[in-house]
Amino acid sequence: MDISQRKRTLLKVIVLGDSGVGKTSLINQYVDKKFSQQYKATIGADFVTKEIQVDDKLVTLQIWDTAGQERFHSLGAAFYRGADCCVLVFDVNIQKTFDTLNNWHDEFLKQADMNDPEAFPFVLLGNKIDVDGGNSRRVTEKKARDWCASRGNIPYYETSAKEGCNVEEAFLCVAKIAQANENDQDIYFRGISETVSEAEQQRSSCAC
Repeated sequence: MDISQRKRTLLKVIVLGDSGVGKTSLINQYVDKKFSQQYKATIGADFVTKEIQVDDKLVTLQIWDTAGQERFHSLGAAFYRGADCCVLVFDVNIQKTFDTLNNWHDEFLKQADMNDPEAFPFVLLGNKIDVDGGNSRRVTEKKARDWCASRGNIPYYETSAKEGCNVEEAFLCVAKIAQANENDQDIYFRGISETVSEAEQQRSSCAC
């Protein structure tokens, strides 16, 4: 089969967390290996794609970056449905961003309206571990891991979008568990550089 007609699996990943925790920076670091000191709030939601090999299979990650502001908490059920994995992000230096994880976790499951919510895969990222040499952190690794254990042993990574620490590893984990969860609805790309259509949002609910 010609390379432009190869069958590829699309994995929809949604990134959630409070405003300012570094969601956009993590995605930019992973996709483009870039980091900006200038903060610009995400408006609504947007996505980027990255093609990778996972266990000898070609997959395309469709990573949705979301705004953390209160007014964007409810993006609508259609946005959440069809997701194969949800990434939750908090800032290890700000306790409040950790305290709101339950809200993000539960809202996602409510909006996604899946058949088996307890089996749906999440990954937790504790970001900004580089700040002040780690002296400013308010959330310990143990506390984060305890939270993950209480939520069904969610994988946890401590990351630095600025330094690129654990970013690649974290998203590889995301890709692997998303692939395991995906609903077997593969798509064909008509060209090697074709952008994934937003119509992907209309996929049927993930069969967990």
